[in-house]
Amino acid sequence: MRLYLAVAVLMLAFVAYTDAQEATVEERFSQFGEQVKQFTSNTAEKAKAALEKLNNHENVQKVKNWFQEKFDQIQSQLS
Repeated sequence: MRLYLAVAVLMLAFVAYTDAQEATVEERFSQFGEQVKQFTSNTAEKAKAALEKLNNHENVQKVKNWFQEKFDQIQSQLS
């Protein structure tokens, strides 16, 4: 009878331990999901800011205008 009691206590301890582990695993996945979400939103914001800064740079504007002029010249020659 002691053996059955010992096995039952061990099984209850194991079940309690695995239940506690599942809660932390769920919490970890939830936290990981939030961290990934924050990382992607921060990265997207930084990339957008960098592209806007690059797009507004004076040299970039000059190159765009030059290409537009050349394109317009070629288009007028072909017409």
